[in-house]
Amino acid sequence: MKTVLITGGSRGLGRELAVSLSEKGWAVAVNYHASENEALALSKSLKNAVAIKADVGDIRQVIEMERDIRKKWGRLDALINNAGITKDGLLLKTSEEDWDSVLRVNLKGCFNTIKTFAPLIAESGGGHIINISSRTGLRGKTGQAAYSASKAGLIGLTVSLAKELAPLNIRVNAILPGYMPTEMGAEAGEAMRRAKEQSLLGRLSEPGEIAGCILWLLSTWGVTGQVFVLDSRE
Repeated sequence: MKTVLITGGSRGLGRELAVSLSEKGWAVAVNYHASENEALALSKSLKNAVAIKADVGDIRQVIEMERDIRKKWGRLDALINNAGITKDGLLLKTSEEDWDSVLRVNLKGCFNTIKTFAPLIAESGGGHIINISSRTGLRGKTGQAAYSASKAGLIGLTVSLAKELAPLNIRVNAILPGYMPTEMGAEAGEAMRRAKEQSLLGRLSEPGEIAGCILWLLSTWGVTGQVFVLDSRE
């Protein structure tokens, strides 16, 4: 049975991925930090799943999560780095604390998980690492300097690690979803409205469509170092 770890897996896109992969027969580790009730309910509703609490920005907690997964399944075939936060505000009004917290989760968190789990994926015969970045990592956005910087950094991390981990048969790719009506997106109603207006198709991205693309990517063996923009905005 193939196994996958989804960070930030209790809500939004993470939840959609957990459900979709479980339906395809994957064993799913649902990582969460604060949304305990949602994570436990989700894991109980899936056929072969476990909820694991860990702050991805803390390497000690990530190492403990690796031990839990190794003990339960003894392998890992895919890591999906989905956990992310944003603290919007103009740069000149952004505190050092807010800047550090966004980079800590969105970028350092991926460093922590990849460094910790890549050996287990290699031991399992190779597999996939998929980093969920953002269109703002390419285009930037007023009021999201920290978030944009973290997601741009994640793109650089992806293409670099694709080269480093290829000898271990680990494929590393980045997915850039469009604006989705998930919990994080819905919290910024005006931004969501503008995203829909800017869409060539006049619509937002759907988590189910993003999950479908990721399911396809997980079925490939010759795709690595790529950045997939799943959006309809210019």
